[in-house]
Amino acid sequence: MKFGSSIAFVALSLFNAVRGDAVPWERIDKNNAMLLILDLQVGLYQLARDWDATLYRDNIMAHAEIGKLFNLPVVMTTSAQQGPNGPLPKEMLALYPDAPLIQRQGEVNAWDNAEFRKAVKATNKTQIIVAGIVTDVCTTFLALSLRAEGYSVFANIEGSGTTTQLIRDTANSRMEKAGVQLVSLFSIVCDLMRDWRNTPGAAEVLPYLDRYMPSYGYVARGHAAAVENGTIIPGEGGLV
Repeated sequence: MKFGSSIAFVALSLFNAVRGDAVPWERIDKNNAMLLILDLQVGLYQLARDWDATLYRDNIMAHAEIGKLFNLPVVMTTSAQQGPNGPLPKEMLALYPDAPLIQRQGEVNAWDNAEFRKAVKATNKTQIIVAGIVTDVCTTFLALSLRAEGYSVFANIEGSGTTTQLIRDTANSRMEKAGVQLVSLFSIVCDLMRDWRNTPGAAEVLPYLDRYMPSYGYVARGHAAAVENGTIIPGEGGLV
């Protein structure tokens, strides 16, 4: 009984070690990262039902603007946009008028498209930040393909959307097991920035967060207002 327990413990330890090594600690490096805008199309947007519609609109725009904020190479792609999937939002296209826009006519997995593969490889980056609609097909298929090619993949979990929370969670679990790193918008931005004193730093990132992550933007607003007002009311002084 004791011997069997020891064997089970060793097996579990080895299993956890393998899982731990599957996604080693890796920071996103703005000098080695690129951004993918994957099938965030106005028709497919209707399928992103695991998010509040207004919040998700802001999420996909926040994802798209990461490239502009940190001057990352950007590749955009759409799936059958002449049909019900529709084009990318015009606001996204306006951000990157000179970036490659690969209009796939049939390939579900963007990596199956030779022009898309060429555009990604042409950036000479090994870290890829991605979000797409829908999570379980567009994002997952591509993320798994990129991992198979040896890329480090950072999936923006706030930028992808699908039909249900169960499907989203299942897709995220599948990607995670393949070594895709599941990250939030704030995590991506802070990792790329590294230090508020950098450029881009506080001067560039705080207005971006105020626009797309007001929970932090209003921390900055509250601090600025307090400095501007310059008054401590009774009872506040002992709180700091």
